[in-house]
Amino acid sequence: MGEPFSVQHSLSGKAWRLRDIDDQVISDIRRKAGVDEIVARMLAARGILPDDAEAVLSPTLRHFFPDPSSFQDMDKAASVIWDAVEAGKVLAVFADYDVDGATSASQLIRYFRQMGQSMLLYVPDRIEEGYGPSAEAFAALKEQGAELVITVDCGAAAHEPLKAAADMGLDVVVVDHHLMGADLPPALAIVNPNRPDDTSGCGHMAAAGVTFVLLAALNREGRRRGKFEDQPEPDILKLADLAALGTLCDVVALKDINRALVSQGLKVMGQWRHAGLKALAEVGGLTGDPSAYHLGFLLGPRINAGGRVGRADLGARLLSSDDPAECMEIAGELDALNAERKQIEADVLEAAQAQIIAAGETDAPLLIARGEGWHAGVIGIVAGRLKERFGRPAIVIGTDNGVGKGSGRSVSGVDLGSAIAAAKSVGLLIAGGGHPMAAGLSVAEDRIEELQAYLIDRLQPEWDASHAERALMLDAVLTPAGATLDLAERIMGAAPFGQGFAEPRFVMPAVRIAYAERVGADHVRFSLADSDGQRINGIVFRQADQPIGEALLSNSGGLWHAAGRLKLDEWRGNRRVQFHLEDLAAAS
Repeated sequence: MGEPFSVQHSLSGKAWRLRDIDDQVISDIRRKAGVDEIVARMLAARGILPDDAEAVLSPTLRHFFPDPSSFQDMDKAASVIWDAVEAGKVLAVFADYDVDGATSASQLIRYFRQMGQSMLLYVPDRIEEGYGPSAEAFAALKEQGAELVITVDCGAAAHEPLKAAADMGLDVVVVDHHLMGADLPPALAIVNPNRPDDTSGCGHMAAAGVTFVLLAALNREGRRRGKFEDQPEPDILKLADLAALGTLCDVVALKDINRALVSQGLKVMGQWRHAGLKALAEVGGLTGDPSAYHLGFLLGPRINAGGRVGRADLGARLLSSDDPAECMEIAGELDALNAERKQIEADVLEAAQAQIIAAGETDAPLLIARGEGWHAGVIGIVAGRLKERFGRPAIVIGTDNGVGKGSGRSVSGVDLGSAIAAAKSVGLLIAGGGHPMAAGLSVAEDRIEELQAYLIDRLQPEWDASHAERALMLDAVLTPAGATLDLAERIMGAAPFGQGFAEPRFVMPAVRIAYAERVGADHVRFSLADSDGQRINGIVFRQADQPIGEALLSNSGGLWHAAGRLKLDEWRGNRRVQFHLEDLAAAS
C-alpha cells in the first residue's frame, strides 16, 4: 500500500504525493489500538501518536472535556448569569445567523427551559444589519425587557455596540471564538478561547462547543450555590447533538474536544429527541443514523438558508422548538429557502468565474470577484466554490450604494483572517475579521482595487511557502479489486471525519474509463477498470463542465491515475462501495 507514487501535474493543477509514514509508528498503533494496517496508516498519517490512537478512535467527552475554569472569564460568566437568574432578570441570547450561532443559541434556550426559565432571542438580518451586535439591536432587546444579553458566535470585536449597551445599562456576556485583539470591548465577561490572554488551548473550538462548556460551568456554579437541591440539574448531554452540529458545520479542526463532541453528539442526535432536527431530517430525506456528511450537507445548509436568503432567526427557532407542527412548518420553509439559495448561488458563481477567467488572474495568490447587487447571503459559498475550482484563496464581494460586503475562503498555509485584520488596521476596510480559513469584510467600493493589491502582496509569501501543503496527499495506492465493502466499512469505523481529520484518499493507478455519463446538473457518474478488467463505480460532483468531468465524458481511451475517497453507498437496503473522484492525472 505504501509503494512510491507521485504525480507532478494533474487536471486540477495539483501535484500528488503519497504520505511518508514511519512503519514503526504504524506497527505501534496496530499493537496499542488493536486495528489493522490501513486504519493504523490513516491514523499515523494524521499525526496521531500510538498512545493516543485508542482515544481518537473512541473519543469520549470524559477524556477530552476541558476544565471550564481554564477559559478566561468562564467562571465569571457563569457567576454573572446565575446572579441574573437569582435576581429574576430577563435573559436574552443574541446569535449570529449561521449554524454555529443557531446551535449555540438553542443550547442556551433549552438549558434554561429545563429550569423553567425563558429567554428572548435576537438574530440580526444579514442584509439589513450585517454581522454581529449593534447599538440598535441592543436597544431593541432592552425595550423588550432584556436585562442580561448573552452574545454567541459574535461580539468579541463589537467595541462600539458593547459600549452603547453599557451606556444604556444593559449587561452583556460575550461567548465567541473569532480572532480578537488585546483591546477588550466592555462586557461583564468575555469567553473566547481565541482572546489573547486565554490559556485554555481550545482556540480550535466553534462557538457551539464553547457554549457547551459554558453549560458545564453553569451546572458547576449552580451546584456550588445549591440550586439543584429542589430541582433536577439540567442534563447537558441531551444538547450534545446541537453542539456537534455547530462544530461540524463551522468547519473547525476535528480534534480533541471537537472530535468528542461530534462523535458523542451524533449518537445523541440518532435518538431524534429534538423536534426541529427530526423535522429537518425528514424534509432533507435523511434516513437511518446521522453522519458527519448528513450534518454538513443536508442539515447545515438548510439551517443556514434562513440567514442567507430568508428570515435570520428561523434556524435558531427551529432548533429551540418542541412543537412538532411548528417545526415541520419551519423546516419546510427552510427547505424552500435552500432551493432558492442554490439558484442565487449558481447565478453568482457563473458570473464570478467568468470575471476571474476574463481578467486572466487565475494564477494570483488570491482571487477577488465583485458584482453589483450580488446577494450577501451566498458570497461566502461562492468564495468556497471558487477556492475549490481554482485551488487558491478567493474573496467574493457584492457591492451596493458604494459599499462592498465580502466573504473569503482560504487554503492550508494561507492565513486569510490575519491578512484581513491587517488590511483593517491600515485603514483599507470599514470592518473585517475572521480566522485562517475564512473571513468577512466591508470595504468602500472605490478601494477594492487597492485592497486587492495589498492582500496579494501580503499573501504572496505565504502562498509560495505553502506549496507542499497544497499538494494532494494520498494515503495509499489501491486497485479496483482492493476497494472492497469490508475495506470501506473499516475506514468508516474511524469516523467522524472532517477538518483536520480527513477521510483517507486513495490513488488508483493506470485505470481506464469504462463508461461515463452526466447526471444531475453537473455531476458525472463513471466506472473505472484496471488491466485485469476489475471495475469500480464512482461519481464526481460539480465537475461536468470542468477539465475532470470533460476528460471522463470525452473518454479518449487513455490510461489515468484517479485520486479520491471510498464511500459506502446504500440504496434500497443494498450496500456497495463507490469511488468519489477528486482528481485525474494522465498516466504516462
